[in-house]
Amino acid sequence: MKPIQLACIVGARPNFMKMAPLLRALDAETLAGKVVATLIHTGQHYDKNLSEVFFEELGMRRPDLSLEVGSGSHAVQTARVLERMEEVLGKGPAGGGRFDRLVVVGDVNSTMAASLAAVKMGISVAHVEAGLRSFDRTMPEEINRIVTDSISDMLLVSDPAGIENLAREGHPAEQVHLVGNVMIDTLMRMLPRARELDGPGRLGLQAGHYGVVTLHRPANVDDPDVLAGLVDVLVDISADIPLVFPVHPRTTERLTRAGLLGRFEQAPGIHLLSPLGYLDFLSLTSQARVIVTDSGGLQEESTVLGIPCLTMRPNTERPVTVEEGTSTLIGSDPDKLRRHLVEVLEGRYRQGRCPDLWDGQAAGRIAALLVADIKGDAA
Repeated sequence: MKPIQLACIVGARPNFMKMAPLLRALDAETLAGKVVATLIHTGQHYDKNLSEVFFEELGMRRPDLSLEVGSGSHAVQTARVLERMEEVLGKGPAGGGRFDRLVVVGDVNSTMAASLAAVKMGISVAHVEAGLRSFDRTMPEEINRIVTDSISDMLLVSDPAGIENLAREGHPAEQVHLVGNVMIDTLMRMLPRARELDGPGRLGLQAGHYGVVTLHRPANVDDPDVLAGLVDVLVDISADIPLVFPVHPRTTERLTRAGLLGRFEQAPGIHLLSPLGYLDFLSLTSQARVIVTDSGGLQEESTVLGIPCLTMRPNTERPVTVEEGTSTLIGSDPDKLRRHLVEVLEGRYRQGRCPDLWDGQAAGRIAALLVADIKGDAA
């Protein structure tokens, strides 16, 4: 029997953490002659230095194909990926034939566009992280999730809320599989190495006695008045607990434009850093007392790590992190942020638990389903 031919798509750095463990699991199947996974990097977000760091740190093999789509508006990126993926899928895998299935992860533009290209060519699509919903259609990621799920025939879900969302949208139960959270596979694999780096010690900080901040979403950084309110709280609280803030370039620009960057620079308890590689960042987040973020991935990681996470969003596509985990939705409310930071410092913040199947084994379950499905053996 010929090996199964899979086209595996990454488009931006967040995809790497999800695809890396899946590729390892699929490559293990390759050794048994069952499947060949072709890794295609669309290059939706591409910084050579940062990309190289991610590949090296994650132990992820280099892409077989790079499309070099580059930056641009949502429409431009989507159009370029559609055009270039159509050409790649038309040629098929190395050695001839055609791809049996496209595998996409997450919710970036490349995820949606590559899926559209595949289904229009009669190639089935498996979506890892299917069923996530924030119910906020002003978020481009939400549109990408909905469209990708609507045209995928294998929906690989990280938590029970995803099962409910997909059932409500009318997806047949036989297409939906609860597999766990593949991001946590990477977290558990990389955690020992990350902690060996001693990120806190290199900044003169003690593990468990500092906070980590990340902010980049428009709702938090685009309005100068909103941003000023958050800056006030963070500067004030940094007198009681040091805060490490790897600053996104977009956030740096907004802080500078609003005349607020100097407030951080003059606060002795604020440690401003440039964006970090995955291991350096995990070394800090995994040993923090509290995390303040508008990142989706950090909501998940903090839940597994048991670290309070104050999520600077009014909604989340990962409700399990609020219902079972350590996350609390803050929105952009400085008073609410201050109140919950005080709860953390006084030891009154609630405890959470790790959701079922967030056990570091999701990639193996996904690989088994992909192989069984192509053979016609999937349940």
